[in-house]
Amino acid sequence: MRLSVSRVIVVVLALAIPAFAEGSDLPAQGLESRIEFWKKVFTQYGEDDVIIHDRIHVNLIYDVATRSDQAARIAAVQQALVEVRDNMAAPENVSIPAQQIRAAILANGVPLTPESIAVLRDNVHTQIGIKERFRQGIIRSGRYVDSFHNIFEKQGVPTEVALLPLVESSFENRALSNAGAAGIWQFTRGTGRLYLNVNRKLDERLDPTKAARAAAHLLHDNYNALGSWPLAITAYNHGRAGMMRAQSEVGTSEIAKVVSEYRGPLFGYASMNFYSEFLAAVDVYNSYEQYFGQLALDSPTTRQTAAPTVIRVAAKTTPKAHVQTAKAAVSDRYKVRKGDTLVDIAQRFGTSVRELMDTNNLRNHVIYAGQILLVK
Repeated sequence: MRLSVSRVIVVVLALAIPAFAEGSDLPAQGLESRIEFWKKVFTQYGEDDVIIHDRIHVNLIYDVATRSDQAARIAAVQQALVEVRDNMAAPENVSIPAQQIRAAILANGVPLTPESIAVLRDNVHTQIGIKERFRQGIIRSGRYVDSFHNIFEKQGVPTEVALLPLVESSFENRALSNAGAAGIWQFTRGTGRLYLNVNRKLDERLDPTKAARAAAHLLHDNYNALGSWPLAITAYNHGRAGMMRAQSEVGTSEIAKVVSEYRGPLFGYASMNFYSEFLAAVDVYNSYEQYFGQLALDSPTTRQTAAPTVIRVAAKTTPKAHVQTAKAAVSDRYKVRKGDTLVDIAQRFGTSVRELMDTNNLRNHVIYAGQILLVK
């Protein structure tokens, strides 16, 4: 078994103080260790790092593996836990790697008993680092953050929540999850239809501004139902009904108690960490130069003014017979492909659906394969 001393957390000397004061709408009390863990995931560990840690006490880090050796290292960690359990009365007899793990357990406030060690062994978990992805998310955030802040402020939602895409999509508008959640705000089709137009012809989940308004509306609805912004934010991941159930069973709106005490069957690793991830993301974003140095953030997305040209299509003609009121360069035109929507095309060319409709004299969002659109 080979566990490097430099790669194992032995003693937690101090936790960084999150930038959310007591009494804030976004409290961090009781979540400091979780927040610290996610800050490491965002800034210290990259895409080739597999963090081996505890699923519940997430900042209890045993080792850091690579994808190629993670199975062997997980087995080594589990064996070291057995060694710790079997030498409770004589800890000096355990190997150096097992001593390191024992010290890490104590530093995280976990009691050393045969029962607790058995639980720890069952809860060995892995988390991939996302340092590179998070850095790119900060850079992309420059396109949207100011406008999202304004939207959230008008909706009465804490403006910090405009940074939620850092943990949802890294501000990547074409992001699509395995569950079918799409866009910067990662709406599923079902939830998206409650606040946006989502159908075969139009998917407003891919319109950053409309999706941001929808997210602010959804979060405010969550808050009205739950009376707590931490629970409202967690409900963005776990669902409003699920968080109402958690709140009822635990008997409190305090997020730290809900996370530590609620064990609903669907309240898993992602849900219990969602709010802490968000706070960690905001904290890193507010001091990103400390972690990533100087970054040139993308410029805010602005609406481009299209040339006053309109494409008119003569009846029963091929695309070659299209007549234009003004000559446009080939690069200013786009031939619609099967499956395209106006939202897709607007995003691709840095314009808006409304501008595409105005420029091309479209009365509705219906377009067809082979149609030529002026895009600049």
